[in-house]
Amino acid sequence: MRKIALLFAALLAYAGMAFAAVNINSATKEQLESLDGIGPVKAQAIVDYRKKNGSFKRLEDIKNVDGVGDATYVKIRGEIALSGTTKVSAPAATTPAKPAMSAAKPEPTPAARADEKKMKADAKADDKKMKADAEANEKKMKADAQANEKKMKAETKADDKKAKADSKEKKAAADSTSDKAKAKADADEKKAKAKAEAEAKKAKAKAEADEKKAKTKAEADASKAKSKAEADEAKAKAAAKQGEPKK
Repeated sequence: MRKIALLFAALLAYAGMAFAAVNINSATKEQLESLDGIGPVKAQAIVDYRKKNGSFKRLEDIKNVDGVGDATYVKIRGEIALSGTTKVSAPAATTPAKPAMSAAKPEPTPAARADEKKMKADAKADDKKMKADAEANEKKMKADAQANEKKMKAETKADDKKAKADSKEKKAAADSTSDKAKAKADADEKKAKAKAEAEAKKAKAKAEADEKKAKTKAEADASKAKSKAEADEAKAKAAAKQGEPKK
């Protein structure tokens, strides 16, 4: 007799589990309110959405309803279905069943698992892309700083050479005691000045070329890192999409 009673209690618990799902395509506003996180406003929004757009094709489509986001969907995905009869049972008036005989929470549906897997994959891909973009920007900033430093050093060196040439010119002018000495000093001055200007021009051109080369390399590295991040993202999304159940 005791075994029969236990079996009957187990059957009642199983029946409670079987009717725990709420058919979001046919449930009334009151039945929808039985879901965790769904109040009168959200329940009415679900009903209005069905009237306007027709039946839900996938469980996760309920997130298209105003007010039903990812957090709410995670709470209710194990309690909703696209078909079947909705039966929200009232609390039993009899003595509560023992913990060992209580109904377990239904396992998430394949569609819910696939959706969760896709969300995780998208989040991972976004993190990877953000990291790649940050690394590319850091490399570009470092290359720009190095190019600017090279340019400043080259200009400083050119200015020093020009200053030395000017000093030599003044000394030659002071030491010259004759026209011949003055002419020689003038010639030396022009020659030194021309040489200094040529070297300064050459140093400036080299600094600009180095800067351009460094910027080109930094941009190429940034583009390569961005392309790799986008490829990884596409690959992750494709892998997540393969895990979704077929319609």
